[in-house]
Amino acid sequence: MRNIMKATTLESRFPLLSVEHGCIVSKDADITAAFEVELPEVYTVTAEEYEGIHATWCKAIKVLPDHSVLHKQDWYVKERYRPDLGKEGMGFLARSYEMHFNERPFLHHKCYLFLTKTTKERMRQQSNWNTLCRGHIVPKEIQDKETAVKFIEAVEQFARILNDSGHIKLRRLSDDELTGTDKETGIIGRYFALSLGNADCLEDIEMTAREMRVGDNRLCLHTLSDTEDLPAAVATDCRYERLSTDRSDCRLSFAAPLGLLLPCNHIYNQYVFIGNSDEELRRFEKTARNMQSLSRYSRQNAINREWIEEYLNEAHSQGLKSVRAHFNVMAWSDDAEELKRIKNDVGSQMASMGCVPRHNTTDCPTLFWAGIPGNAADFPAEESFHTFIEQAVCLFAGETNYKDSPSAFGIRMADRISGKPLHIDISDLPMKRGVTTNRNKFVLGPSGSGKSFFMNHLVRQYYEQGSHVVLVDTGNSYQGLCEMIHRKTKGKDGVYYTYTEDNPISFNPFYTEDKVYDIEKRESIKTLLLTLWKKDNEPATRAEEVALSNAVSQYIGRIKEDNSIVPCFNTFYEFIDTDYRKVLEDKKVREKDFDIASFLNVLEPYYKGGEYNYLLNSDKELDLLHKRFIVFEIDQIKEHAILFPVTTIIIMELFINKMRRLQGIRKMIIIEEAWKAIASANMASYVKYLYKTVRKYFGEAIVVTQEVDDIISSPIVKESIINNSDCKILLDQRKFMNRFDQIQGLLGLTEKEKSQILSINQSNDSSRRYKEVWIGLGGTQSAVYATEVSIHEYLAYTTEETEKMEVRELAGKLGSDMEAAIRQIAEKRMDEEK
Repeated sequence: MRNIMKATTLESRFPLLSVEHGCIVSKDADITAAFEVELPEVYTVTAEEYEGIHATWCKAIKVLPDHSVLHKQDWYVKERYRPDLGKEGMGFLARSYEMHFNERPFLHHKCYLFLTKTTKERMRQQSNWNTLCRGHIVPKEIQDKETAVKFIEAVEQFARILNDSGHIKLRRLSDDELTGTDKETGIIGRYFALSLGNADCLEDIEMTAREMRVGDNRLCLHTLSDTEDLPAAVATDCRYERLSTDRSDCRLSFAAPLGLLLPCNHIYNQYVFIGNSDEELRRFEKTARNMQSLSRYSRQNAINREWIEEYLNEAHSQGLKSVRAHFNVMAWSDDAEELKRIKNDVGSQMASMGCVPRHNTTDCPTLFWAGIPGNAADFPAEESFHTFIEQAVCLFAGETNYKDSPSAFGIRMADRISGKPLHIDISDLPMKRGVTTNRNKFVLGPSGSGKSFFMNHLVRQYYEQGSHVVLVDTGNSYQGLCEMIHRKTKGKDGVYYTYTEDNPISFNPFYTEDKVYDIEKRESIKTLLLTLWKKDNEPATRAEEVALSNAVSQYIGRIKEDNSIVPCFNTFYEFIDTDYRKVLEDKKVREKDFDIASFLNVLEPYYKGGEYNYLLNSDKELDLLHKRFIVFEIDQIKEHAILFPVTTIIIMELFINKMRRLQGIRKMIIIEEAWKAIASANMASYVKYLYKTVRKYFGEAIVVTQEVDDIISSPIVKESIINNSDCKILLDQRKFMNRFDQIQGLLGLTEKEKSQILSINQSNDSSRRYKEVWIGLGGTQSAVYATEVSIHEYLAYTTEETEKMEVRELAGKLGSDMEAAIRQIAEKRMDEEK
């Protein structure tokens, strides 16, 4: 007897029987295998890759047996970011960053795949025999166990094909993930609660011809269930105009407008029903003949016959498999006004794909019921249309949100769509996975592109995670951050060295605390001397290099034997003029092989009494070894032909000393525009050595520049820096748009990477203050992220002189407390914005 009660329990209508061995078994004896699907990140896939993904889906679907149902279910649920403030040792800026994003809304995406084996009869079932319409459901038995075994084998083959593609990953859901546990709600329970989180209790479900309600949420359903509603043509991907230029394409999947680009709570259901293709085609042949005989009575019959024959011709000529398909967008809201807006949004997004938006109210309950994980076989047959696998797969959503790196180490950036904070590792994880072979980075961004903000953001986070940071700067970009660290640590860290006439920077490259001079130390001393001695266009001969190496070795041997000799340039100069001159005379080294008089003459300005006698004879050592944040600001000497390159070289040598001694500790050197001074012929081998060796000592070298002319014209930079930097970071390149082909060739960028880079800042959200940055790893992984910071971080990073003075003056009034000063100014500005 049919149940005519107005209300009934979910238990009495529940179509599923059990979950066993990772499979959902329905009361009608349908078996379903469930997977979680990991799709590629949005804006990171090219047209060729979309075609490859499409081909993989088609190949996988073809291994499924007849009378199977593929149900791909993409969840897009609005959530709000909750800051993680419980981390141990979280600093002031890190805390302000987290609070800046507090309650930031974003669209959380999860993709599930359900593969169901059913029967021929069930696949022909219409909505009047849906489990919702039956008075009671009598569980059936699986009669043919061999069919079930073959289906599971096909499912495993299906998963292997997709996993081997390299673009899509499938993970089989466990029994607990399907049914839930005492602590976690399973996927089935979450579906009935329309939530990706834990559902404390089940909500009432109201189903009428006018509307459907789950708890306080009212559903609206748009369907693609008829060929008349479909676009004239489908494709694997489409051009996303907002992030494309006349020189580049940004590609999205064809169904992307119904996925991440639809900013509301919704589920996008995609069904492919695989029947017996040969039987279906025979049925179409019969229908075509009937239409032929009836065509004299109706022109519509003649047209239908032509369409059917064209369908049959394509199927037979290309060997295509006939299937049925259905697609629907199930959106919901607890607010009536918002629901109206959602209906319009879904309709407009469907129209943008060339589809006819069809708001379906009558079939909403039955389609909701068929969307229950494991219940796809209960789908009403009249709601589907005939097509081929290739066309059906074009309507699959093909991308997901940016994902957090699973690594414990990393930096915080923001999602370019929603602005949600992301944790990404661009140093360690790529090395472990073999994506990169070193941690070195090359950063290119013109003035005003947000380069200094990004670099401040990067080094601050590396420092807070225990890294030793050495910066060589020429523009006071890191003064605020360094001073803040200095005051926070009460002078123990955050050292800011700057060159002035009264207090010039001085070094002693010959000094080591334990008198250990390894190969790296000797080579760095030799390179320094060669740079002082020879011009850029005057390379040293082999004989001169050997003589200089011998001089350094013998001098080191002398100071080890005689403790009365103070290691410095003065004593080295005197050693060359006396003892080593005699060695050369005894060995009868000719003047043309090593002109010792010329050597001493050129280096005399660095000897006592000379113009630069202070430079290499420091009587106090810079404590680089124990300071974790050090900035060398050499803006005052950046145009000096001698001081600038020498100072830069010695700083790098000091970093190498730090690199060798601090074992197991992360360290990094950032060279801003100072790399121009070291891009000489004499320095080429030294720079190559630094870039190739630093990775062995858990370190990384970063070069930052804004002058595209210099990197294009300098072969030294290309060979020693760019080729040894597996991580490349580019900011807004619109100023170089007409010359970007040169940059692309120099950096070895692919067309995919070019398209991503040229999309930077093309469609920024005006309600947020941020600039975008492209990060490429090893030529295989790349994405564009947003550098968005809090007002507190902005005040710490700013290079505007007036803002820096405001912070510094207020900090002085507050007892050198920069944090308090930044907090006060930030609160004042936020009040003004309100």
